Amino acid sequence: MSTTVGDFVLQRLRDWGVDHVFGYAGDGINGLLSAWEKAGNEPKFVQARHEEMAAFEAVGYAKFTGRVGVCTATSGPGAIHLLNGLYDAKLDHVPVVAIVGQTARSAMGGSYQQEVDLHTLFKDVASEYIETVMVPEQLPNVLDRAIRIAASRRTVTALIIPSDVQELEYTAPSHAFKMVPSSLDLSWSAPVPAADQLDRAAEILNAGEKIAILVGQGARGAVDEVTALAEMTGAGVAKALLGKDVLSDDLPWVTGSIGLLGTRPSYEMMMDCDTLLVVGSNFPYTQFLPAFDQARAIQIDLDPTMIGMRYPFEVNLVGDAARTLRELIPLVQRKNDRSWRSGIESNVARWWEVMERRAHTSADPINPELVFHELSGRLPSNAILAADSGSAANWYARHIKFRDDMRGSLSGTLATMGPGVPYVIGAKFGLPDRPAYALVGDGAMQMNGINELITIAKYWQEWADPRLVVAVLHNNDLNQVTWELRAMGGSPQFLPSQELPEFPYAGYARLLGLHGVTAEKPEEVAPAWDEALRSDRPCVVEFRTDPAVPPIPPHATWDQLEKALESIVRGDTDRVSMVKEGVKSKVQEFLPGKS
Repeated sequence: MSTTVGDFVLQRLRDWGVDHVFGYAGDGINGLLSAWEKAGNEPKFVQARHEEMAAFEAVGYAKFTGRVGVCTATSGPGAIHLLNGLYDAKLDHVPVVAIVGQTARSAMGGSYQQEVDLHTLFKDVASEYIETVMVPEQLPNVLDRAIRIAASRRTVTALIIPSDVQELEYTAPSHAFKMVPSSLDLSWSAPVPAADQLDRAAEILNAGEKIAILVGQGARGAVDEVTALAEMTGAGVAKALLGKDVLSDDLPWVTGSIGLLGTRPSYEMMMDCDTLLVVGSNFPYTQFLPAFDQARAIQIDLDPTMIGMRYPFEVNLVGDAARTLRELIPLVQRKNDRSWRSGIESNVARWWEVMERRAHTSADPINPELVFHELSGRLPSNAILAADSGSAANWYARHIKFRDDMRGSLSGTLATMGPGVPYVIGAKFGLPDRPAYALVGDGAMQMNGINELITIAKYWQEWADPRLVVAVLHNNDLNQVTWELRAMGGSPQFLPSQELPEFPYAGYARLLGLHGVTAEKPEEVAPAWDEALRSDRPCVVEFRTDPAVPPIPPHATWDQLEKALESIVRGDTDRVSMVKEGVKSKVQEFLPGKS
């Protein structure tokens, strides 16, 4: 039996070590599906409920394993559906390869069914590399380049294969004119800045007295180096949201997340520092960084296109974070005055006390902060967490204490709704022996999480560790946008856009053969988590939470909160639970810095 192009594509993916491809079937990839049948489903085809979910699962797989994620879809609508997940990968610098079908070559240009100009469609999201296979001899070069570029540049690439080409007999490129051979090797050297640049950076650090470090996901391989530098300089370390799992929150000088979803200690450190070092982060919100004339600043990043942004950095070091810091540390003088560090540690300790009080403030019925507070100490050290966009991301950012080798992520830059559940599905295929937890709002669950519970039900018995918990904040409100309307626009909640229909999330999980737990009172939160975490199968744990608990930014003032509360009274008079007597005193407890 001859080898088809489809056969060769799967073989080449196996040669690259690709073990899973997330996708959805369609006749535009029939040649690939036929090849999968002949290949005994290797690499494993993971069937999502929707192509967007397949892309998110590839992103989750790539984020948590560090390997290239691969997704596939049919021509036309299938390819279109991939886009949101692919943009999530591009903006968070995650390596993902999309392999998509196209109408047969003979029909191209004829306004044929499901014919879409895929080069135009994908030219932005896969701007680093997109190619259409027109003849078998283009392979393996185009596939190898798609994988190599995605991996080395941490981005999205796309390969378009017309349906008729997939079924052609594969012919390798020959040793001839205009034939392009290829190879499988993927190795490169991590760059290190020049010595004079390191000297300039060391001079700034040595001159500073109040040093703040900000780390992002690019510092994940430099934990020991960041720790050593922080100890030498007496610095505090804040974490961008994509870098929340870089350093343990048990370290007393780690101030936690930064930004709108960040902590008060991170905000205060940035407002008071005289020196700033940013390592592996593209944190975008300059208002949470020092004033432009306040601090001397250094940036370290592997990607030269992302250097020198967000702040007037005095020194921009292009290089691998760990290797660059190892070269920099011997040039840095140890600071004996620890008053700056002591102040940071005091603020951090006080912050965690405030967070515990906030978690235990009464709400109607359940304070969502209590949900995350009770989870944090129960998480195993090897846990994988994904938070969805919305108010759940606020509580994830502030209440979950990362430690040891815990991993966590969310849609950091695109901030799209919907990746929480598919992220952990992708993670479970890449790391099937680790427990995973998706922390999502009811809006995200109704958008697509409900459907991906079907995917979990289909595959969970294949995982070495069956633990996968989906926690749903059930408040029947698109809560983050509601609070943005109130706090930023001074506008009341607009119920036709914000109010969600009722749905039995835990009950639906039980219908699928999964476990389901519901907590409707504060005293039920801890037992619900205990039951969910010891479940012998994936579990949906549903918490009835109060939508009137505000996700307060770290720089919020009482005046801003008072305006938000006034908008609740003005716009939601029919929702008595949100305007009951004493709501102001209740919310005042949530002010950062209140004792």
